Amino acid sequence: MFIFIVRSIITYFILFIILRIMGKRQVAELQPFELVITLMLAELAVLPMQETGLSLFNGIVPLITLVTIHYLLSLLGRKSIFFRKVICGQPVIVINPNGVQYKKLKELNMNINELQESLRNAGYFSFEQIAYAIVETNGKISVLPKSMYREIQPNDIHLKVKKEALDVSLIIDGKILKRNLVRCNVKEKTLIKELKKAGIFNIKDVLFVSINQNGNFYIQPKNLKYKTSSICYKGGVLK
Repeated sequence: MFIFIVRSIITYFILFIILRIMGKRQVAELQPFELVITLMLAELAVLPMQETGLSLFNGIVPLITLVTIHYLLSLLGRKSIFFRKVICGQPVIVINPNGVQYKKLKELNMNINELQESLRNAGYFSFEQIAYAIVETNGKISVLPKSMYREIQPNDIHLKVKKEALDVSLIIDGKILKRNLVRCNVKEKTLIKELKKAGIFNIKDVLFVSINQNGNFYIQPKNLKYKTSSICYKGGVLK
């Protein structure tokens, strides 16, 4: 039993390192060759954990081989446009101003119902709304709506907007992130004061607090509804 536990722990950490090397992608965003390697890794990782007759080294070698293949394919894909097309394919336009491209759907082995489902997931419920729809190499669909159906942009009405900036976390799970306070030029006593205004007197009761570029606080207690407050803000929100 102890051997199984040790082999499982070692295999887990090796597989964890391999997946970190491969990068952070969701399954739906994987390229075909990445999905194949991921599935193979899942199968091969079981062997060194269960097969005590197989040496741990021999069980790990196939995992290292696969991650090496992944690295080489990714490297070739970065270096060569032709090779990138071979292993990843190319985006396919399935809807253009003339309508749905039936031949392209056949090439993708995709039927009209699957296309409709993908479009609904993208927020479009009528072909009439769409100027172009493109099936990306990872299978996701990208949509360019017709001008009359797209959301209005500030530039359309010549509206001046503030430069965008990320909200910054100040408290997470009851712990003040002092480094972020300094970088945002927010004093701890100011933060505590805003919490008290929101009816929170113990930091440990706070799940999350953030501040945006306008000095607006978003305060989320652990067991109560969120609250907001604002200060006269002259600090610099992280970009």
